[in-house]
Amino acid sequence: MTANVGLVDRGLRVLAGLLLIGAALGIYGPDYLTPWGWVGVIPLVSGLASWCPAYKLLGLNTCKA
Repeated sequence: MTANVGLVDRGLRVLAGLLLIGAALGIYGPDYLTPWGWVGVIPLVSGLASWCPAYKLLGLNTCKA
């Protein structure tokens, strides 16, 4: 797996993932408690791994060459 997610993209993915997982855990209050927050695992893992399978399929790369 060659990295295809750049530094800014990684940071945004990790932040979005953590926020969504926080919603799934009800950290922001019971009104925000939703199982859809577990979708946040996908951007979190792709941000930490610096690799996105969707980018691979689409031929995108946000890393500086």
